[in-house]
Amino acid sequence: MKYIFFLLTISVLISGCSVNRAKVDNSLKKYFDAKNVDGCFTMLDNGTGKITVFNMGMDTTRMLPASTFKIVNSLIALQTGVAPDEHLKINWDGVVRSNKAWNKTMDMAEAFKVSSVPYFQEIARRIGHDTMKAWIDSLSYGNMDISGPVDSFWLNNHLKISPDEQLGLVKKLFFDQLPFQKRVQQIVRNMMLQEDNTLYKLSYKTGLGIDEQQNRIGWVVGWIEENNHVYFFVTTLKSSDPNVDMSNSRLDITRDILKQYGFFEGKK
Repeated sequence: MKYIFFLLTISVLISGCSVNRAKVDNSLKKYFDAKNVDGCFTMLDNGTGKITVFNMGMDTTRMLPASTFKIVNSLIALQTGVAPDEHLKINWDGVVRSNKAWNKTMDMAEAFKVSSVPYFQEIARRIGHDTMKAWIDSLSYGNMDISGPVDSFWLNNHLKISPDEQLGLVKKLFFDQLPFQKRVQQIVRNMMLQEDNTLYKLSYKTGLGIDEQQNRIGWVVGWIEENNHVYFFVTTLKSSDPNVDMSNSRLDITRDILKQYGFFEGKK
């Protein structure tokens, strides 16, 4: 309860990055068309403050965060001591699931990498509704609606957040500007790191869910670093076609766009 009391005394707005001054780049439409999906892409060049957007209407539309919520779920668990560090192991419950990577005992770092829903559902149960709600409110995370079971509100279309708001979240996370200990934010940044070489560092979290109209929603939320410059980005996909490979499409589109913008060569 001490965390709730503390959080009620602060207000940290995860505002998005203003799209009023954004450059609209419709050339990116071809990447979404190639995968037969609707979607949007937003990028912030932190050095110049330049914002580039494709499909601004979708960029400001709130949708379920799906597994991108693992970013915040991890932050809260680490801050409150539910998870002392990223090595907290949770035993497999014995339920065999279609994603074979989830069918074992694992720690937070591995669960984050394979996006294990069961692991983070247990984390949410251990955090509890009241503490979770206090942190969500303090962050002004999307619509802040976590009604229903504490282990599924980010999957069942109660909690919603826009791509623009997601961009604001990861920017604050990168610069230790969220109301969590710096150690906690560093751990989550480390878990988000996917590629690290001499040319660039690529960090992100994916998400995949289904909205009220049975559209499949895909996310890639993160940043890329080259030559000590950081660029934040959010890719969002939507499709009613069950045959579309959303898991690969979201990453393919993200990489294609980044390549168009000259990334991955260490020249940015």
